[in-house]
Parts: sequence; structure tokens; C-alpha cells
Amino acid sequence: MKILVTVAAAAALCGFAQNAPKFRTPWGDPDLQGTWSNATTTPLERPAKYGDRQFLSAEERKAEDQESAVATDKRHERGTDADVNDAYNGFWWDRGLSDGRTSLIYDPPNGRIPPLTPEAQKRRASQKRVIEAGDSVGNVSFTGPEEFELYTRCIIRAALPRVPTGYDNNYQIVQAPGMVSILQEQMHETRVIPLDGRPYLNSSVRQWLGDSRGHWEGDTLVVETTNFSDQATFLGATPNMKLTERFRRADADHLDYRFTVEDPATWTRPWSAAIPWTMTGMLYEYACHEDNYGLYGILAGARVRDQEAAKAKR
Repeated sequence: MKILVTVAAAAALCGFAQNAPKFRTPWGDPDLQGTWSNATTTPLERPAKYGDRQFLSAEERKAEDQESAVATDKRHERGTDADVNDAYNGFWWDRGLSDGRTSLIYDPPNGRIPPLTPEAQKRRASQKRVIEAGDSVGNVSFTGPEEFELYTRCIIRAALPRVPTGYDNNYQIVQAPGMVSILQEQMHETRVIPLDGRPYLNSSVRQWLGDSRGHWEGDTLVVETTNFSDQATFLGATPNMKLTERFRRADADHLDYRFTVEDPATWTRPWSAAIPWTMTGMLYEYACHEDNYGLYGILAGARVRDQEAAKAKR
């Protein structure tokens, strides 16, 4: 069943499902509602071994799926930090299967993220020096929760756009006249996207998930997002990145989802990716919140390390 699902998704992305049924809401908009998963083992960027090839052979696809299934249960050496940190077995993972392509990125045609601009290279080098400075003294000793990433604090999972990970790849779309809401499973944030043509927020107002506005182009929902925060960036982009997303109902069980990111201060050109979304079951609560036990434990451990360091100096 899963193989048939991914085949259908790949066909939709390749343009073979152009005559999709006309799913409509009671008020006449294209109906995108439901709970969807974007789980796939197709990588964001094309591995070098595939060169310019866009699609896997049947044998390669089978091998990729088998390798993914085996990899989830591989363990590091018992008793090591790596083994503890990677202690999930296959039961917990929801990686999906390959959709038959060699990369999610389809533009540029080489399936790779475009080169960084000189400005972005300088930013990345500066960030690397900060990380290395922390590592050289035995990792950073945090003084408070505000110093942690938003992900660790259970505020948001990651910046937009969202690409598939090992699990929690589920979304619920709900529509009302003039409005679309998208609930993300992990970290439980909800995007509320107006379709009524209202202006964007002032550029001085920045939000973790940006400021989104949507409109319909035929049966495709087009969502454009700006006003991102510097606390949640996508692959090192600046807060001035522009994200354009397209959602189209391919058939009863599939959405064709595509995104394009533009940030002249980070990449030398815009780039785009397509990810198949498949209808799935009920969306359950992801019970992660900012006041979680993990932060108490990390900060308590940091204070112990501080005390040990102070004693060593005496």
C-alpha cells in the first residue's frame, strides 16, 4: 500500500495527475482539508552519485527503501554518548518511502541548493567560529532558557518552509471562507493564513513563522510569507527571505506541495522543491511545552559544571 501511495504521489509531482477531481468546499473554494503527511526518504538535495538524473531506477528505489528500513535499527557502540543520543529504534520513526526522484529540489535542475553569496559565506564563517569557541572549552554553559534554540524550548519545530524529518511529519489543514489554517504536529503551532487581500504587517513586525497571505490561482492555493524573525531562520537565510508555497489537491489522497525561497543576501538565485503530501490518520497531541523537564536538567547540569570549574581554579 505504501509503495502504491508513493508512486501516485510521484506521478502527481511529475505532471501525470493533471485531471484531478474538483474537490470543493461548501462555499466553492478548492478543498485542501484533511490530515496530511509529507514523510519521504527522498533527500532535499540530489546526492552527487546521481549526477543530473532526476529519477531513480526501480532497483535503486527498492534499495533506498530497504536501506532506510535497516538504518533505523542500527546502533552505535553500547555505552557511548552516540548510542544514548540516537536511541530510537525503528518503531518510533516515520520516514516514509522514496517518491522515485533523486531530490526534492527540482529548480535548479541539478537538484542542489544554489551557492551562498559572499555575504552569506561571511555570516556562516562567523557562526562557525562562535560554535568552535564554545566547543573548545567543553561546550557552552547556558545561563538561562533564553539562550537555547526555540526547538529545544519547545516553542517551534523549525523555520518555514518545513521539509521532512524522521518523524512528526503531519499537518492538518482546516478552511473557512477567506481563511486557511495549517496545524503542524510537532510543537503544535498553527499558521492562520488570510485570503481576503489584507496588507502585510509592517516590516518592523517580525514573527517566528513570518507573516503569510494567500490567494487562489485556479485550484492552487498560493501562500506568500515575509517578515521572518532572526530567531528562526531557514538554512541560514536572513529574516528578509520570501517564501512562496503552492498547495494543490492532486486526488483524494494526495496534495502537490511546492515551495520557492528567495533571499538575495543568502543564495545566488531562488530555488524550489516539491514534496508529496499523503492523506493520513488522526493528528494526536504533541505534548511538548517550554516549561519542560529537559531544560531544568540541562541548566542544573550546567550549574554543576560551573561549580566544578570554579573549584578547579582555586
